[in-house]
Amino acid sequence: MTDTLDTQRKKLRIRAWRRGFKEADLILGRFCDDYIDSMDAEALDAFEALLDEHDQDLYGWIIGREPVPEAFDTPVMKQLQAYRVDADAAYGDGPKA
Repeated sequence: MTDTLDTQRKKLRIRAWRRGFKEADLILGRFCDDYIDSMDAEALDAFEALLDEHDQDLYGWIIGREPVPEAFDTPVMKQLQAYRVDADAAYGDGPKA
């Protein structure tokens, strides 16, 4: 099972960094790099389900522009939303005053 999880992690890392939408790449790629190795099978599946969604929808949920559909309102999504705020502050990507 470890090989399967490792393979899934590798695939998800590639998908997180190659969204084709710069803002999504930065948030999802950084989040993935920081958390993917500690995710269990359930969290990996939840993250994969998020990556299956359209970039604009997913980005809107992450930044709070649109409400997160119930099916995607998981602990991983909550962690991703919190990470986005923290990463923006750390990387200076947040809103300008």
